[in-house]
Amino acid sequence: MENDGTRAETTTHSGEVVAMTASERTREISADEVCILIPTLNEAATIGDVIDGFHEHGYTNVVVIDGGSDDETREIASEHGAQVLTQSGDGKGQAVREAVEYITVPYVLMLDGDGTYDPADADRMLEPLSRGYDHVIGNRFADMDDDAMRALNGFGNRMINRAFRVIHGADYEDILSGYRAFTVDSFERLSLDSDGFTIETELAVECVKHGVETTVVPISYSARPDESETNLHPLKDGGTIVLALYSLAKTNNPLFYFGSLGVTGILAGGFVATYVLWEWIQYQQGHEILAVVSAAAVLLGVQLLMFGVLSDLLVTLHREQRRRLERITRETGERDRNDDT
Repeated sequence: MENDGTRAETTTHSGEVVAMTASERTREISADEVCILIPTLNEAATIGDVIDGFHEHGYTNVVVIDGGSDDETREIASEHGAQVLTQSGDGKGQAVREAVEYITVPYVLMLDGDGTYDPADADRMLEPLSRGYDHVIGNRFADMDDDAMRALNGFGNRMINRAFRVIHGADYEDILSGYRAFTVDSFERLSLDSDGFTIETELAVECVKHGVETTVVPISYSARPDESETNLHPLKDGGTIVLALYSLAKTNNPLFYFGSLGVTGILAGGFVATYVLWEWIQYQQGHEILAVVSAAAVLLGVQLLMFGVLSDLLVTLHREQRRRLERITRETGERDRNDDT
């Protein structure tokens, strides 16, 4: 499958760029142009320090969107100078989509309110946006505290990242990271409908699907404070993320999605056919119903493979058309600006 050329660039802690930048054009991003977006649910123990940390680094436009906390999260956030919204629905994904509608500045820096992400990394997260990138992912594995992530969670994260590379064809290093910087314009181009913790997965897939210029930068990741409890359930939410990763391939990599189903059908039908043939050769015992089932499974598998190939062709043509339209729009805009000058 051909992707849209979305590139994942990694920047070292010293600021050294190890891949080509998205654009030679650089513009300074002021703190007034950035909204710090923090989705919360029962983060009273940490939300005040998180907000204060961004204020200390000059970022005063902080929006907290709360999912109905039953502690003092909203009151503490308001006391520390944040604009507090209460989401109308449920789940982190719904909160993010709803909050972006209220944001009037061009850039968003999004993170969790549990105190695991460092406000000091804000400038590093936003810097690629000044070079033309539209979406930035903070890589937690670059500088992670030893006790910041359980061994099972770390293993699951790495497996999900590898699966993402195979299925969706991009290496974003840490697709489940909650520390994101993006332009509002690029966010509005994405087709997001996730309500829960799969929002990060969906953001990564949509960036590949829509050709959003994406890069990765290293960040520090600390252990959650003892007085703060996680809202994430590793097995339940991990399974949901894996299913979302696979199901999203339906429109981003249909060859993999339908091809994997087709291969499964062919292998299952072949296994049953082998059993039927063995029974006939060894014992002269026929299994007509099983023979019909195996033939149907093989035929269905072949059809799914063919459908995957055709779907992949259509997706590739659609992406090529979109690139041409975007290029024409960009050239027209530049020509209009030159005419005005």
